[in-house]
Amino acid sequence: YGKNTIKFLRLHREGKKHFVKEVEVCAHLRLTSPQEYLEGNNSLVIPTDTIKNIVLVLAKKNGISTLEQFAIDICNHFMTTFCQVAYVKTYVQEAPWQRLYEDGVPHIHAFICVPDGIRFCEAEQCRNGPLVVFAGIKDLKLMKTTQSGFEGFYKNEHTTLPERHDRILCGELFCKWSYGECKDFDFDCIWKKIRECILEAFAGPPDCGEYSPSYQKTVNSIQMLVLSRVSQVQVIEVVLNNIFYDVVDMKNLGLNNDKEVLVPVEAPYGSCACTLGRK
Repeated sequence: YGKNTIKFLRLHREGKKHFVKEVEVCAHLRLTSPQEYLEGNNSLVIPTDTIKNIVLVLAKKNGISTLEQFAIDICNHFMTTFCQVAYVKTYVQEAPWQRLYEDGVPHIHAFICVPDGIRFCEAEQCRNGPLVVFAGIKDLKLMKTTQSGFEGFYKNEHTTLPERHDRILCGELFCKWSYGECKDFDFDCIWKKIRECILEAFAGPPDCGEYSPSYQKTVNSIQMLVLSRVSQVQVIEVVLNNIFYDVVDMKNLGLNNDKEVLVPVEAPYGSCACTLGRK
């Protein structure tokens, strides 16, 4: 049991310069005894309101240096404070606030919310077991307008999809990776490096791009690049929800629409998922 969607903004001041982190936290506990379920005995139950207050107090006392460290702080607190806690799992995600720049100069206390993917992390620990940390990015929308196709696929009497050697590749990406046992990592640096790998593998070189024969191959290319460059990642999961666009038929309007005006297909949509780890 636990408390979900604990939302708050943590403001940190260094003189006139301000720093912000707006986060949403979910904290779940498993107790050593199931008596609250089986017998209605609540003597070991930590109220979810208490869980919420602990999260807020930790944010006040410790600050949020990184999402991962904050999740670790929450796990450590419950494990060291409550002997009846057998397992704790913490999820933290961050609202995408970025410092505002004016003519290239960073503003000291103004920020802009940029929806270019949501950073999140998880930490979980069993009593007498290792602390395990996961991190990721979700709701990251990516598009390339060429250098993508889908050909040579299996066909039968139910197949109506035409083969395409030049199409728009667009999708909403979810990526989650495991660090394995918790170590003293520079979580911010690693997260930024993995995000750069995702963008590079999806888009290819800036002057020419890289051809994608399928959403599946793009998913695997992202995973392989991350594993080759980021040694701290043990397992990486990528889900790419496809966003399709249909070319608008403008013949009745007396126009030839050469893939210049398209409309998104809201539903149904495809999805490709793969989990890849080291040997």
